[in-house]
Amino acid sequence: MDAEQVVEEIYLAGGCLWGVQAFIGTLPGVTFTEAGRANGTSQRIDGAYNGYAECVRTRFDPTVVGVEQLMAYLFEIIDPYSVNRQGPDVGQKYRSGVYSNDPAHLEEARAFIAARDDARRIAVEVLPLANYVRSAEEHQDRLARFPEDSCHLPAAQLTKYLADVDLAARP
Repeated sequence: MDAEQVVEEIYLAGGCLWGVQAFIGTLPGVTFTEAGRANGTSQRIDGAYNGYAECVRTRFDPTVVGVEQLMAYLFEIIDPYSVNRQGPDVGQKYRSGVYSNDPAHLEEARAFIAARDDARRIAVEVLPLANYVRSAEEHQDRLARFPEDSCHLPAAQLTKYLADVDLAARP
């Protein structure tokens, strides 16, 4: 009998979630992604903006990829100095952040940032996950379903790690 696979979960925000989800879904060790909203004040997806950050719920196998490496991947697709903006997307919901219910994940994310020479300039928030709401179905895997839709990330970036991942092996 095979041992149960250990899976951990973290929430990554880096601007418009369409491209972030497309990129993260190609990373080695990532087993699941879901477009959503982190740390808003409501459980609803309709209505006025409520303080959330667009994010990607990310399940990963820690024997393949850790939080430090996930942070390095995230920093490949964001401007870490930008406040409430990534590419052409402007507003508080497009801020960059890392959220988790696991304090060890938050410590690893903070340590990754602190170890950088530019740590004082970095505007990526690292916070406990206070609230998560799954985005509407139309936002789930959007670029896979509608590749002609616009995204702040170049196509080459979205597929950079695709060869390293056997997507057919995912649950």
